[in-house]
Amino acid sequence: MKRVLIRSGMRPTDIYTAEDIYLKDRTGFNNGNLAYQYSIYRTLWNEDVEIDADGLSSNPNLAESINENYDLYVVPLADAFRDDFRQTLRNYTELIRRLKIPVIVTGVGLRANYEPQLEEGFSFDEDVTNFVKAVLEKSAQIGVRGQITADYLKKLGFNEDVDYRVIGCPSLYTFGRELKIRDLQLTEQSSIAINASPTSSDMAIQFLNNMIETHKDYHFIPQHLDEFHLMFAGGPDISSDTTGYPTSIEHKFYQEGRVKYFTNMPSWYDFVKEIDFSIGSRLHGNVIPTIVGTPNISFVQDARMRELAAYHGLTHITMDELKNARSIEDVLNKVDLKSAEKVQTRNFDNYLDFLDTNGLEHIYKANRNRKTAPLDTLVQAIDFPQSPCPITTLDSKKMLARIQVSTNLLEERQDFKLRYHVNRVKSQLAHLKTSSAQEQAELKKHIETHKEVNKKIETELIKTESRLQLSIAENRKINTKIKHYKGTLNRKSVKATLKIADALASLKNKVARG
Repeated sequence: MKRVLIRSGMRPTDIYTAEDIYLKDRTGFNNGNLAYQYSIYRTLWNEDVEIDADGLSSNPNLAESINENYDLYVVPLADAFRDDFRQTLRNYTELIRRLKIPVIVTGVGLRANYEPQLEEGFSFDEDVTNFVKAVLEKSAQIGVRGQITADYLKKLGFNEDVDYRVIGCPSLYTFGRELKIRDLQLTEQSSIAINASPTSSDMAIQFLNNMIETHKDYHFIPQHLDEFHLMFAGGPDISSDTTGYPTSIEHKFYQEGRVKYFTNMPSWYDFVKEIDFSIGSRLHGNVIPTIVGTPNISFVQDARMRELAAYHGLTHITMDELKNARSIEDVLNKVDLKSAEKVQTRNFDNYLDFLDTNGLEHIYKANRNRKTAPLDTLVQAIDFPQSPCPITTLDSKKMLARIQVSTNLLEERQDFKLRYHVNRVKSQLAHLKTSSAQEQAELKKHIETHKEVNKKIETELIKTESRLQLSIAENRKINTKIKHYKGTLNRKSVKATLKIADALASLKNKVARG
């Protein structure tokens, strides 16, 4: 049986209550991460495959354990190419370099402004380059979320369709090759889901707040973990510079009990299937409605959403377009609610080609049009927790009980964090100690090797010096002979000159007498 490790905080079959999530983050701070992770599990889950979650740990010291226990490491990522993820990216780079098994990155993207200045570069360029190189040593290609990220990697020196391929976000492929979005007949009685983040624009929040004045049957679906803490325990308040964003339980969304926070995907899917319409500025807040057939519109305000909306044909409007919209009817007149259907087959086939290129076994090998999956049967047999009620909707007795539970869990959570950091430091120190011992052994070996080399060099030098001394002695002998020959030649030359002079003088006398 093949053993696969997936970067995720939980498996789709794990059952965690609200109290469990309050105690320990299993979503990576954003429960939108559950969406694309669920898709990876569903696509790879087979009876002959054992799949585990890595707990979202990027600890390089776990490399030995991973090598011993797994045959493959699958790493789905979101917008990991960003400044506040640099250290984690470095950790993954070191971890991947130490691994001896294949490592497949099934999606990663760049976080940047709507119009990113790629030519200017980013503070994390070197970290991204090192990460990509490490992954390519363990796999054939990296999957990136969109063309903006592809252009970024090209600028860093990598080759498109060789080193990386645009595959979009795997969450869009959760249920297969086809999307079917329902027709929309929006009325004031329609149920709507609204979504946003603390960094959404003022304009987006104002539009949503205005919309729910008319459409009273609404639910706000946040995704950040601190918003779950706010809903579950009543605080602490969250930070946001956006005017009108719900930062405390005093906000209308909480006071009216209209907040939903999902700790598992099956419950999220089931809830959104029953909603008539979804709108807002959260990517997966609208991807999830898309894949279950609920009409939706995304507000696109950064490069991350822009490239994914473009690749997947997600129904969306830009901030400039929203600025000129006075009502939801104006927005609906600008968009095609079924645009994602038109590119799904092409994108899905490209995604499977990417998996095949990297040698990943998946449930669509024999039939790309497959509708069901082995994971579906397991999930259907589980009674998953629904979104907990906001604390603002509880009666006084239940509210006090919730506060008591939250207080105890908060203390336990702090203890857990402390133990985690202590254990991490111990692990790092143990690794440093081991590394130091290894380095000393390598250094000793290196020194011994150099000693041998130096000894050979010294022997050669002695031989060379000896040969040099012989050469000097030979040169001296030759110089002595040369001097001797020169002296002999000089004497002979003088004698020959004198003889010639005598002969000439004798000849001159004879001529004179004659």
